[in-house]
Amino acid sequence: MTEPTHPGAAPGTPPSQADLSRERIVAAATALFAEHGYDGTTTRTIAAAAGLNVATVAYHVGGKADLYREVMRRAHEAERAAVDAALDGFGARAAADPAGAAAAFADRYLDFCLEQPHVPALWMRRWLADAAEFAGLEEEYARPLLESVRDALAAALPGVPPERAELAVWTVLWTVHGFCRSVISAQVPRFRAHLHGLVVRELGIGDGW
Repeated sequence: MTEPTHPGAAPGTPPSQADLSRERIVAAATALFAEHGYDGTTTRTIAAAAGLNVATVAYHVGGKADLYREVMRRAHEAERAAVDAALDGFGARAAADPAGAAAAFADRYLDFCLEQPHVPALWMRRWLADAAEFAGLEEEYARPLLESVRDALAAALPGVPPERAELAVWTVLWTVHGFCRSVISAQVPRFRAHLHGLVVRELGIGDGW
């Protein structure tokens, strides 16, 4: 999480107490929403985890719904930045080594999820119908990101139709998110090798993976 600063503050200005309190609240809410879901978390438990009272939480972030939207927005921004960087690497390598490029893309997404496990946890909660009243988040965040990856794969890999590329993307999402929730860190190398083979098979490219 980046260091908080007041929107009008000059670069390098120390964060205000209000900024620090807000970041504590968001950090606490992120951990709780990821672990227990939106429906299983209350404003009171968020306040307790942040070491603040409920009134202070409401003052800095509004209600629980406002806080959930902020948590999901930040998770999406982090995921989008990681995916964009991975797509740049994929595009630079795909023509010469399509299978290697696809495997490297999957690698980078796995690394992102291992480094920020709250992101797959938040989305898996939603797959289980958590926070059902926020139905628009998939269309606002998940769908455009998935489509950008699908289109990049289909454009760079001749013979891979968009529908096959999209299924490959979903397969990577389901598999990586599930693995990251299992917290079996000793199995990361083995899972990584499995992921390489999985993605190239789903795309129908490469040999020997």
